[in-house]
Amino acid sequence: MDLDMARDLPRAGFNFENCKRNATLLSGGFKPPTTTKTGTTIVGIIFKDGVVLGADTRATEGPIVSDKNCAKIHYLAKNIYCCGAGTAADTEMTTDLISSQLELHRLGTEREVRVVAANVMLKQMLFRYQGHISAALVLGGVDKTGPHIYSIHPHGSSDKLPYATMGSGSLAAMSVFESRWKPDMSEEEGKKLVRDAIASGVFNDLGSGSNIDLCVIRKGSVEYLRNYELANKKGERQLDYRFKHGTTPILHTTVRDLLVTERVQVVPMETS
Repeated sequence: MDLDMARDLPRAGFNFENCKRNATLLSGGFKPPTTTKTGTTIVGIIFKDGVVLGADTRATEGPIVSDKNCAKIHYLAKNIYCCGAGTAADTEMTTDLISSQLELHRLGTEREVRVVAANVMLKQMLFRYQGHISAALVLGGVDKTGPHIYSIHPHGSSDKLPYATMGSGSLAAMSVFESRWKPDMSEEEGKKLVRDAIASGVFNDLGSGSNIDLCVIRKGSVEYLRNYELANKKGERQLDYRFKHGTTPILHTTVRDLLVTERVQVVPMETS
């Protein structure tokens, strides 16, 4: 009896039984549901004395711009910040959760949190959900070992790079970095480079837009530059559309008295 029950247990590992069925459906003209893509341009670079993070401020719901001034640079620790691309709720809740875990880690160890610790916590959490949390992150910070930039993908992989881009405008931003980034840049050069990278995403990607946010992290200090540049400034109205009284003539006037009557009708309620 026990042997028969053991034989009925499913085999461990992945199951690919539906692959043939899916291929048959696709060959017959079936259109599978598509994923919802959100637009963002987020970047980060290492300069001589720290890191510079940048992001646009457009939040979209498909073809609709839902928020023109969304903050995409999130606080993790005093020396660590994180840019988020993907579903706004997922990036917000993920960074909030890891921020609380990093604070507990700091209190438990009684020392400054290292950037690699934040990277490990984020990638382990995202890998646990196998990519179903739509959060693509650019992590940046400065600790006792120096400045660090990590790019973390929704399925849990990460890369340690001198500069990183994520989001739908990442290719346009990466073209700016690959042509102009150099080691040991000054802070002003780094800020201008990040600004230009975000602007390239804003003006070449429909999912990115509105303003440019920057965050400069140095050893012992952080400068969060909200709305560092208004890349898409709203145009000012040049003409006055208010007209003087009498500009349009009144041809005739008709006044009608309206008789309004009210009636209250009692409707019995069924109790059965």
